[in-house]
Amino acid sequence: QVQLVESGGGLVQAGGSLRLSCALSGRTFRSVAMGWFRQAPGKEREFVAATSWAGGNTYYADYADAVKGRFTISRDNAKNTVYLQMNSLKPEDTANYYCAGRASGWYSEKVSEYDYWGQGTQVTVSS
Repeated sequence: QVQLVESGGGLVQAGGSLRLSCALSGRTFRSVAMGWFRQAPGKEREFVAATSWAGGNTYYADYADAVKGRFTISRDNAKNTVYLQMNSLKPEDTANYYCAGRASGWYSEKVSEYDYWGQGTQVTVSS
């Protein structure tokens, strides 16, 4: 059974930073595309960032326009973990952040194309 466990959420002031982590168990991590999504109260779940491993030291990443230049996604295949470094946080970044895995191996921005989901971790940015 595949499991994703997120950690690292919390309360931070605007302009601050947080790093989210997500550990995968139950299948080979390197073959899974990993993404981060977020959902604010009353809103749909939206894409934040995603990454795929292309072999060797080659990784690909994709970002939502709202977070480009502020957030960085990375993965450590040896630790079965994906990270989301969030800098220059804004109040509008406040949401429950979900880690997701896509078995096909190539990342996507679509919620429906991910096979595995974590339980979510809350990020609150105060103004």
